[in-house]
Amino acid sequence: MQINAESLKNELEKKYGKNIIKTELLYNNSQLFIDINREIVREVSNDIVNKGGRYLVSIGNDERQKNKSFLLVHTFAFDAAHFTVIVRTSAPEEDPSFISITPDIPNAGWSEREYMDLLGLKFKGHPKPKRLILADDWPEGIYPLRKDVPYNLVPPAAEDVAYQFDECPPGCSMVPVGPFHPSLHEPANFAVYVDGETIKGCDYRGFMTHRGIEKLCTTQLSYNEVPFVAERICGICGSVHATSYSQAVERAAGIKISRRAEYIRTIMLEIERLHSHLLWLGVAGHLIGFDTIFMQAWRVREQIMWLGEKITGNRKTYGMIVIGGVRRDLTHELCEEILKVVANVEKETMIIHKAVVGDSAIHKRTKGVGVISKEDTIKWSLVGPVARARGVDIDVRRDHPYAAYDEMKFDVPVVDTMDVWGTVLVRILEIYESVKIIRQAIEKLPNDGPILYEFTEPIPPYRHALAQVEAPRGEVVHYVITGEENRAERWRVRAPTYPNLQGVPMMLLNNQFADFPIILGSIDPCFSCTDRVEVVDIRSGKAAILKASELETISRKFRSGKP
Repeated sequence: MQINAESLKNELEKKYGKNIIKTELLYNNSQLFIDINREIVREVSNDIVNKGGRYLVSIGNDERQKNKSFLLVHTFAFDAAHFTVIVRTSAPEEDPSFISITPDIPNAGWSEREYMDLLGLKFKGHPKPKRLILADDWPEGIYPLRKDVPYNLVPPAAEDVAYQFDECPPGCSMVPVGPFHPSLHEPANFAVYVDGETIKGCDYRGFMTHRGIEKLCTTQLSYNEVPFVAERICGICGSVHATSYSQAVERAAGIKISRRAEYIRTIMLEIERLHSHLLWLGVAGHLIGFDTIFMQAWRVREQIMWLGEKITGNRKTYGMIVIGGVRRDLTHELCEEILKVVANVEKETMIIHKAVVGDSAIHKRTKGVGVISKEDTIKWSLVGPVARARGVDIDVRRDHPYAAYDEMKFDVPVVDTMDVWGTVLVRILEIYESVKIIRQAIEKLPNDGPILYEFTEPIPPYRHALAQVEAPRGEVVHYVITGEENRAERWRVRAPTYPNLQGVPMMLLNNQFADFPIILGSIDPCFSCTDRVEVVDIRSGKAAILKASELETISRKFRSGKP
């Protein structure tokens, strides 16, 4: 018998009795909220995973002003049964500690480390309680997500501190990659441990600039302003983040947008998916030295860029999706133009597809490279094409339908090569599925209905809602707790790179160092931009971390020709 939200609720209530404080099924039984005592958080989380739940992300919040406690939320998805589970617990402000779920659910490791840094929470039994988010020189005892810490605080830097990478395995050497490196399009720092040319381990230090978007948007911006900031979380997946945030707020507020607006959202999301897949395909070719693929894929992609500009006025960062619907309508002429462009993209992609499939050089650089088993993919909660290339059949558009995807007929490409080659195949095949969805959406686009629902009533505070959207890289999760003064109390964003990057060390293991760029590139990582850099004086060997102001001063002197 397949589990459903009601049966899971009953099982957990029966097993844990008074340790479960409250259960609630909301949003057409699509989300099960379970409030529990913190002592059973690991047991409940394990039960949920053992019954088929897939870990999504954890959320922490400072609720000391409300009830003198810190909130911790763990979220899970039951994809086959089309519902999500939200487990909530809390700890008093004088003892902000929880039992870690990371030993059993490894992808929770970063979420828990994040709240060690940003909220000052403690997680008993965490296997790697090292700093994750905060800069190396951030002083101890200041936790940015706490309500009493201003959003624009710039504390004095701590001195003589440096991140300590994991110990190098015996017989190996450490090769640093980053924070700036030709194969990385954004800053990240990897310590790669090699025995000769063979990778035997890896440690990651990222978050070179944590932009504080979540804090900013819960202290300075209103609900309606956030979608435009959400678009800037990722320069490629802007509509994805705007949609996920808007859906979370709409769900919490009880807002139902028109069917026409839902169809337009679907079309925009698939146009964005075409752009992303073609961009990635070109980058992947470049990373293995096959620049013909790079140039051809980006030539085809340019048609999508022009189309985006014609629909929205922008080649990217469309500004289309807001709470209540969309900002612009699609005319009949625009729909005809969209169909014409995607038909040409489909035709030209087929030519690239045949070239990729038949090229032995690409096979040698991708087959058997970056292998992870299906079991480890599931255990580590990897998402998107990375998961589907390892035989894991998940796709939020089908499993947790939103927008107009409940009326779309499409296939979810899944292969079982377990390697980078599988990721290449999945992303090419998904281009055809996006074209299929766009054609259906335009054919079925309702003729009437407002494109934007205008709501005048204030959104009730302290409602929780989760929204998932399938980005080209994989599942995006937005969690919103509504607040007062026309802004969210808490907003948590989990991009697909967040879980997938945690799987990179396994993908690198026992591969050749020369394959590092394409293995990392296969997850299509999205790192945040940086405003600091380490400078080494080659004469003295001394290193220093420059502040943004210092880097700007040096840059201006260089450009002016002054010494």
